[in-house]
Amino acid sequence: MGAADCTSYVTAEKVLVGAFSCPREGGEASAIYCCGFQDVKYCCDDPHSFFPYEHNYMWWLSVGALVGLSVAAVVLLAFMITVCVLCYLFISTKPRRKLDTGLSLSLQATDVETRRNSLC
Repeated sequence: MGAADCTSYVTAEKVLVGAFSCPREGGEASAIYCCGFQDVKYCCDDPHSFFPYEHNYMWWLSVGALVGLSVAAVVLLAFMITVCVLCYLFISTKPRRKLDTGLSLSLQATDVETRRNSLC
């Protein structure tokens, strides 16, 4: 918006607010800029201000969002590590089976019989 003059506007409640100049009488002398949106305008000291509220609440929302995202990231990381560890344990403790062709048992049986016959 421009500096020093706020044009008239219609509020969300459909009330017409007339044009005014900044700074307003009785307002802060440093509030020389017109800030706000189409349905709410006010004088402020920062030409890039968009909200007629103190910025402190925005800071707490940002901190809350950062804390929430951090907690979610830690939970996701812990879940991924747990899955990787469980997969590793499953693979590493799995019994190693060799392909059983049945030949080894018949050879062992024959070997045992041969030994028995040689002892007798």
